Amino acid sequence: MKTQVTFTQKLWYVTILMVAVFAFNPMYGQSTSSSQKGKIIKGTVSDLKGPLEGANIILKGENQGTVTNAKGEFKFPVALETGDVLVISFLGYESIEYRIKTDTTFVKAVLSDEVIEFMGAVNTNKRYKSKKRKN
Repeated sequence: MKTQVTFTQKLWYVTILMVAVFAFNPMYGQSTSSSQKGKIIKGTVSDLKGPLEGANIILKGENQGTVTNAKGEFKFPVALETGDVLVISFLGYESIEYRIKTDTTFVKAVLSDEVIEFMGAVNTNKRYKSKKRKN
């Protein structure tokens, strides 16, 4: 006596087979093993007075970056390779470019004040007069 397999049963068998193939395929899982190139860099950013909260750390030439926390600490979100350049900046301070070396795992950056010069002179030849109001 033969049993007939209906179309619905065939569809269920194919669906279960596809789920098994995709669920157990290692290509779709994320790996955090040592096969990842580069290394995660941590560090601190400060000035002469103390840590700087909100300083920008950007990978030069890329869109990857992070900012420092209240203690001036950061952890770069992507793995960096030897030769990559981090640009560390904060408003009112001079930017620093830091090149990653083979033994770099921690970056300590101390920013210095940026000197701003205004061009030109103040005009003192005539007094300032406010405009009269029209009511």
